[in-house]
Amino acid sequence: MNTRRLQRLTWSLIRGMIVISICFVILRPVLTKLASSFMTEWDIWDQTVRWVPRSFSLENYRAMFEFMRYPQAALNSLLFSFTIATAQLVSCTIVGYGFARFRFRGSSFLFGLVIFTLLVPPQIIVLPLYLNFRFFTIWGLLPEPGLDLIGTFWPFVLMALSATGLKNGLFIYILRQFFKNMPKSLEEAAYIDGAGSFKTFLTVMLPGAIPALVIVFLFAFVWQWNDYFFTSIFMRNGTMLAHTLDIAAESYAHAMGTTLTGQYISLLNNTGMLMFIAPLLLLYAVMQRYFVESVERTGIIG
Repeated sequence: MNTRRLQRLTWSLIRGMIVISICFVILRPVLTKLASSFMTEWDIWDQTVRWVPRSFSLENYRAMFEFMRYPQAALNSLLFSFTIATAQLVSCTIVGYGFARFRFRGSSFLFGLVIFTLLVPPQIIVLPLYLNFRFFTIWGLLPEPGLDLIGTFWPFVLMALSATGLKNGLFIYILRQFFKNMPKSLEEAAYIDGAGSFKTFLTVMLPGAIPALVIVFLFAFVWQWNDYFFTSIFMRNGTMLAHTLDIAAESYAHAMGTTLTGQYISLLNNTGMLMFIAPLLLLYAVMQRYFVESVERTGIIG
């Protein structure tokens, strides 16, 4: 009995060490940025300083807070990401429900194209997208050269509303699988009561799909918040709404590169990145219970 207990204890310790090692590898970049954000420029050249600075300082946070115009940039990022995530949720829900419940000629081929979008790197389509929004003619309805939408938020809104935005192929797939596995008897009962397809979708199917909707919205919000590729291409040097946290944090090195040393700029960039991800950590802390419940229910139902 003692030998068996000792074996279980030994195996538990081994598993714990493996988990801690994996967690350290994953969290090490964040821990490095966190430690360096409290360092001063003198700590960079001090060979005895590795993780713990010799004297803690909040100067890096103060400098980045002022340069990034943090309250305005955070508000812009919040409004922008929330708007785009909501538009993506609406459009992808409608498209996913259509693929799940309606059969028409070419539906399988179109759904295959949706899956194919997951394999296409955004760098391949960025040039056609840029030219399309730079000379936007609404498929020839407007005279040449069309509207110049670069420097505005309209490229993101149009892509989100048409279910062609960032990661929308994955969202359509998640919602399609969830709706497909919901009981058809719910719709049939609604049809018997005289409800049409649209009313059945709104009053019967959507309330039952809340777990999938929560997951899609959170994923869309986080991915849009973290997106720098499309944001820097479509919105840089545009309206005030283009002053988001990702652009503000990244541009510090370019703005101060001639007056500060490269090592100190790296400290400021690390601080800016931590301030950039702080709202997401707060969002996860608030929404953790709902997110975990949604993942569990989606795995069981959809």
